[in-house]
Amino acid sequence: MDMMDSDANTVLHSVTKGVHVGPPPVWPGMDNVTNSSMFDESNLPYDMKFNEGHVVAIVTYSILMVVSAIGNITVLTIILKRRRKAGTRIHAMLMHLAIADLLVTFLMMPLEITWAWTVQWILGDPLCRIMSFFRIFGLYLSSFILICISVDRYLAVLQPMRLYQMDRRGKLMIAVAWIASVICSLPQSYIFHVERHPNATWYEQCVTYNAFSSKLHELAYLYFGMFMMYWLPLIVILFCYASIIIEIYRRSRESICGQGTDNVRRLGFLGRAKSRTLKMTIIIVIVFVVCWTPYYIMAIW
Repeated sequence: MDMMDSDANTVLHSVTKGVHVGPPPVWPGMDNVTNSSMFDESNLPYDMKFNEGHVVAIVTYSILMVVSAIGNITVLTIILKRRRKAGTRIHAMLMHLAIADLLVTFLMMPLEITWAWTVQWILGDPLCRIMSFFRIFGLYLSSFILICISVDRYLAVLQPMRLYQMDRRGKLMIAVAWIASVICSLPQSYIFHVERHPNATWYEQCVTYNAFSSKLHELAYLYFGMFMMYWLPLIVILFCYASIIIEIYRRSRESICGQGTDNVRRLGFLGRAKSRTLKMTIIIVIVFVVCWTPYYIMAIW
């Protein structure tokens, strides 16, 4: 839950921060100003100076970073210890999920904290593009690894006779998740760039102004990110775990029709498996929806 929550808290800024279409924007409080020498840091508009909102952002991200770091490092340590004894596909996938969330924790969150502190962008255009890539890379990777875990569980239950292929297939799914995350994140490096304020020319910001040729293109990019990071994982999770529950139910019905001690034991095992799977599915879906939905509602709004 820590891993999902840390991802969700950064997605809105990663996809939509600074989005603007059309001519250079009119910056707040500076509509009629043409002389940049009239403005220094002391008389900038409120939104362009360090204010209470930045304090809230710094405190919030700092708390999230500490919680996420502790949670994910703990998970990663436990997984690595278990893998030394008897590593499984699910251990490998959980390890990559923890790594994805640690990328968000140690790349995304410090950037947001520093950016909130400085307000303007002070690291230049190359780092603006590089960091914009990494701001969203971990989020994509986390979502895609969740898909891998769901598909792996689905195949393990519905195609148990092909277990000998699962290790190779698991490695392939993880590789595809990393490659797909890189591909989906690359547009960030093109869209985000440094712009100077049209009047206070010493003031620079890492933004998406003029990156989209039309409002339609902007919305297409926004909804693409929303689909890949929210709807696609949610659909796959629901489909895979619903299919698992249905399959367990079908097998339990077959056991009821059978006779003998073995069938009774099998029925008890399937009943417990169905109960655990149902609980796990409900928890995964609720956590995923609760953590991600508010931010996408804000993004659409």
